[in-house]
Amino acid sequence: MENILFLTEKEVIRKKLYLKYCLSNVKSNPFNVDKSKKKIIVALAADYGNLGDVAITYAQTKFLKENFPEYEVIDFPISRTFTDMKALKKICTPNDIITIVGGGNTGDMYDDIEYCRQFIIKQFPENKIISFPQTVDFSETPYGKKAFEKAIKVYKENNELILIAREKKSYEIYKQKFSDKVLFVPDIVLSLDLTEPKLSREGITFCLRKDGEKKLSQDDEIQLINSVKKYGEVKFNDTHISKNNMNIEEREEELQKIWDTFKRSKLVITDRLHGMIFCAITGTPCIALDNSNMKISGVYNAWLKELSYINMLSEFDLKRLKKEISVLLESDIGEIKLLNLGDEFKDILKALT
Repeated sequence: MENILFLTEKEVIRKKLYLKYCLSNVKSNPFNVDKSKKKIIVALAADYGNLGDVAITYAQTKFLKENFPEYEVIDFPISRTFTDMKALKKICTPNDIITIVGGGNTGDMYDDIEYCRQFIIKQFPENKIISFPQTVDFSETPYGKKAFEKAIKVYKENNELILIAREKKSYEIYKQKFSDKVLFVPDIVLSLDLTEPKLSREGITFCLRKDGEKKLSQDDEIQLINSVKKYGEVKFNDTHISKNNMNIEEREEELQKIWDTFKRSKLVITDRLHGMIFCAITGTPCIALDNSNMKISGVYNAWLKELSYINMLSEFDLKRLKKEISVLLESDIGEIKLLNLGDEFKDILKALT
């Protein structure tokens, strides 16, 4: 009975969202752009408090602006997906490119975002659509299987859609269903280099999740925190903040805060994917603990395992953790080989041209 009520509630929410689209004013024009200029849309731009998704939006926009200066790159926030869709379609031509923000929300855990993604895909049947690097995570529950079938149907209806996976498991899922329209590319945040300027480092920062993707038990977390106190100051931060409807300037300000926090830390211990990725792009020593859907180990093994300052544990092992902490705290950061994945993003450039 609870399941039925839960699904009904979701259906009601989606009908309300679609009603917002139906009632939106086609004459409104929130986009101050030249209709004659070629455009690239950054759809589902994260204006909410998940700084991992905000960083993806930032990196994706930066990547597009740097590589396609002849295009106008337009930020289309997820919060405006339904209210401003008619206005967006009014300024777009079939020659414009739609990009969808990457992340880890292709699945039924965050199916509100998946619903928005499918809505975007349906609205632009004649446009090239590039879904930036994603993790696919549909559960094996009856609801998850049904949601996956629906996603496949919607994706296949658009012949111009190109899907990109950021780790092997998702790539294989995409390849099985869509074969020739699938790419394997790192998370777009890994295209950033934030190692400069260097900041003075002190203490250990924990960046731990508190949601359904958490794998670390509460007892193990307490043990871990207590075991590192002997190394100095212990700080706590998270890639989730309590903010919504942020404008571009606010998003960048929040990103700078967390990047600076990491750059001021001798070590970060995290079970958040973008906690690990932020360490990779800032040159910060990191121990990453895998999460429930293994996207951390997937991204680590695909792109980061050669970095000596990033270590990843698939299972909690306090003895091994203590050893890794000691090694990383004693390492000379000035001598480490930093991240360089520049060539790995060439397939996205080819897909966009």
